[in-house]
Order: sequence, then structure tokens, then C-alpha cells
Amino acid sequence: MSLVCAICNEVPEHPCISPVSNHVFERRLIEKYIAENGTDPMNGQPLSEEQLVDIKVTHPIRPKAPSATSIPAILKSLQDEWDAVMLHSFTLRQQLQTTRQELSHALYQHDAACRVIARLNKEVTAAREALATLKPQAGLVAPQAVPASQPAAAGAGGEPMEISEQVGMTPEIIQKKDFVPLLQDKATILTTERKKRGKTVPEDLVRTEDLSKYRQGLHSASVPGILALDVCPSDTNKVLTGGADKNVVVFDKSEEQIVATLKGHTKKVTSVIYHPSQSVVFSASPDTTIRVWSVTGGNCVQVVRAHEAGVTGLSLHATGDYLLSSSEDQYWAFSDIQTGKVLTKVTDESAGCALTCAQFHPDGLIFGTGTADSQIKIWDLKERTNVANFPGHSGPVTSIAFSENGYYLATGAQDSSLKLWDLRKLKNFKTITLDNNYEVKSLVFDQSGTYLAVAGTDIRVYICKQWSEVLNFTDHTGLVTGVAFGEHAKFLTSAGMDRSLRFYSL
Repeated sequence: MSLVCAICNEVPEHPCISPVSNHVFERRLIEKYIAENGTDPMNGQPLSEEQLVDIKVTHPIRPKAPSATSIPAILKSLQDEWDAVMLHSFTLRQQLQTTRQELSHALYQHDAACRVIARLNKEVTAAREALATLKPQAGLVAPQAVPASQPAAAGAGGEPMEISEQVGMTPEIIQKKDFVPLLQDKATILTTERKKRGKTVPEDLVRTEDLSKYRQGLHSASVPGILALDVCPSDTNKVLTGGADKNVVVFDKSEEQIVATLKGHTKKVTSVIYHPSQSVVFSASPDTTIRVWSVTGGNCVQVVRAHEAGVTGLSLHATGDYLLSSSEDQYWAFSDIQTGKVLTKVTDESAGCALTCAQFHPDGLIFGTGTADSQIKIWDLKERTNVANFPGHSGPVTSIAFSENGYYLATGAQDSSLKLWDLRKLKNFKTITLDNNYEVKSLVFDQSGTYLAVAGTDIRVYICKQWSEVLNFTDHTGLVTGVAFGEHAKFLTSAGMDRSLRFYSL
């Protein structure tokens, strides 16, 4: 049963009922009638729009017109409806195709954006590394090279020639020795090898939990105090020491005996280095000399006089052919170990203070120096310029060490603190505050860059990245002046003012 409007006799779209006559009307029509007459169309009694009552019904289905009741009319109606459905379907397919194209374009843009971001990140990282290693800072005072002087004649009694010639890296030297390309090629090789090693930790590296199992072995020396220590990189059984007795001593750990005692310095020996591939060692002293020794011959083969005051730091370039030295005369010098010539000698005249230590970066293109006024200076070797300064310590810098990965620099000073610097961002990212009055004398990373050893009042070993202390030795009865790792950190050796050379191993 369907409702029928009393006015038009058709099924109403919006039915309503009149309470006056109780008839059903199409609201549109009854409202128009009331507006014109104001009465009910069925009985003529007064009626207003407010009196109408809506009838809630499901959507009414209007009966087909009489013209649509024949079979041809029905077929025509069905055909029209089918055409309408097909047109609607075609429209939907067009919209779907457009949406797919827009989605494909958006995905392509997203992929391209990801590639651009990855490339930019790579370029930013490379730029930061270049900034940390090569690009000089603007506004720094240009270093001054010392003019050349005449070399001293050979000494009597077979004493080797003491070289005092100090020349800059002139174009003639660079062209003759192919100097800069040699450094650049070596740095490229070292960087590539270092990045390959950095992806994995050596399988033979001693684990952190095994460090606590270290036990000490003791070798007592007859010297009043050992001031410097180094381990041969190619044969870690060979240990090199320098002492207050002015001697340089080579000790064989496996044989537990002294291999060579090298005499020649007139004052205490404060820095020693063992050549990685030759039976040659280097030493420096406050007597202003740097000496090159033959271990097999047991004699001094070269004396380099690069400074006019005590030599405070010594570092060997990655090529194994050049020495870096720092001095209380405020200069750093770069010398050829084969000829004994000083290739360049540079100072920062704006600083005006003594240099306390020096160390090459693993790639060999930059190096760091510590100063008596608590500054750490990073230098570009090729340009002989100061490219970065790291302030922060409050006392003279006593030791610096570059991590094997080339990203980190550890520094210690007479302020009882250990600072770690990120060379890519040129900032201090970690400060380890040590005990009050703790004296830092030596810093060294192991060959894998996993551990950092600190020597001074005692010996402490930190694990890198977490920078937490994993080991502490207090066996020395005097100040510990040197510390070094064996291959894969399988042992740790230390020397101190208590006249002892100690070994810690599993």
C-alpha cells in the first residue's frame, strides 16, 4: 500500500498529513496551497504550515507512467539505464587511469628525492671530512718558514753529520722529490684501506670481557726512570724505551732480554719511535737533537738538529720516510730521515708559546700539535697552515692520539681530563673527568681503534664509542710515562718512573 497525495493523486516524495482533514499531501503542494488560501483544501477549515505532520516512510517507489507499461517502452527504459551505467563505468575507468598516473608520478618523485638525499648526504660527509683534514680556516696568521742555514760539518771520531739545514718546501724540492703527489697517493691508499678495515673488527682482537684477565709480567730496568715507550708495529715483541739515563733501549719481550742499548744523547730521552718496516728507531731529547739509530748496528746513523730548544714530540709519517717533531722553541719541523735534512720548519707567530707534543693523522696529510697554553692545533702538511684549533683544556697539553679510523682525536692535559674530538664536526663530543691531580702522560689507540689506553697516575683502558672504562692497573709505584698495545690488543705494555717495564696479557 502506498500513500497518495490528495491534491495530485501521485505518490508524494515528502508526505505529510493534515490534522484538520486527516488527508495525506505532498508537502510542497500543501505549503503552496496554504500560502495562497490558508485553509485545508479538503474541508476549507483554517490550516497553517506548523500544523502539518511529516510522515516517516522508506523512500517511495513511484509507479511507472502509463507510457512505460508496454514492452517496447520497458525495453527503451532498460536501454537508457544500460547506456547510463556504461557511461558511468567509462567515467570511473578514466578517473582510475588518471589516479594511477598521478600515483606513478608521485612514486617516481619520491624515488628521485631519496636518491638526491642519499647523494647529498654522501657529499656532506665528504665535505666534512675534507674540512676536517684539508681546508684551511680563514683569518689565521700564515705560518713562517725559517730561512736556510748552512749544515754543520761531519763530527770527529766517526760521529755522523749533524744536519742543521732548515729549508721550506720550495718548488724545487717538491719537483725534485715528487713530494706532494707522494703524500697524496699514500693518503689515498691509507684512507681506502682504513675504510675497509673499519667495516669489520679483527677476528683475533681481544674481547672486552677478556681484558679483565690480563696478568702482568715485570721487567726491571736499571735506569732511574723510563720516560718514553713504543712497540714495533711489525714485531710487537720488540719494545723500545727511552730513559732519564740518556739511553735508548730495545727490549725483546719473547726472549726477555735487551737487544740493543743506544747511547748518544746528552740529556734524557723523552720521545722514541720504532720504524714499522726497518730495523731503525728514532729518539728525541731536550738536548735539541733527533737521532736515527740502527738497531742491528747499534749505532747512530743520523743526527738531525731541527730545533734550538728541547724536542717535546716525535711522530713518523705513514710513508716511513719523514719525521715530524715539535719543540719548546715554538716550531714544528718536518725532516727527511734518509738525508737528515729539515724540509720545513713552521711556527704560529700569533700563538707565541711552546709546543708540547705532536702526532700525525693516520692518513698523513694532517697532524696535530699540543701547546703549553692548552691549545690543540691541527695543521695541513702540504700547505703548512693551521686549519683548526681545539680549545677546552685548562693546562698544558701532554699527549694527543688519533684513532685508527681517522675520525677521532684524544687529548690529555694537566687539568686531569681526557677530551675526545670529532674531526668531521670539529668539536668536542666527550670529556672524561679523571681523578683530582691525575696526570695524563700518554694516550694510545690500539691498531683497530677499538680501545684507548691512558697512562699517567695509573693505567686505564676505555672502549671506544661507549667511552666507558673497562680496565684499570695500579701496579706501578711511580708515574706511568708510556703505554702501548700489542697486536690485536693481545697484550698491553707500560713503562714508568719506577724503573719498570711491565707487560699485561692473558
